[in-house]
Amino acid sequence: MRILKIKDCFFIGVFLFGIQQIGVAQTGKVNIQQDSNIPNLLEIKTAMTKDGKLGERYKIQLYYGDNNSASDVIKKFRSQYSEWPSQIIYETPNYKVWIGNFRNRLEADRALIKIKGDFPSAFIPKPQRG
Repeated sequence: MRILKIKDCFFIGVFLFGIQQIGVAQTGKVNIQQDSNIPNLLEIKTAMTKDGKLGERYKIQLYYGDNNSASDVIKKFRSQYSEWPSQIIYETPNYKVWIGNFRNRLEADRALIKIKGDFPSAFIPKPQRG
């Protein structure tokens, strides 16, 4: 019976030692060293994402053709709708009138439904990656 108690004490001692070692292992310190440019780069990325220069963005194309007609279409659009940005893009040899800067297809589809009555040829082209 005395041998059984010595074994029990041994196992209890090993168990307590293991728990103590786990506690010591979890109190270590982590030192992180990062380049000083990382916060600046994150700010630039955030600004570019907000401006729509980074990532996939959806636009609605209202017109594709000559410059004079493109100017007329964008004037008509700006007089009726002021909630979305509009721009004329030159792609040799024609001009495109694009509106909006939508984050997802759902937003672009909702806007397209609103303007489809005034601009029946409007559509959503496949987004280009920024």
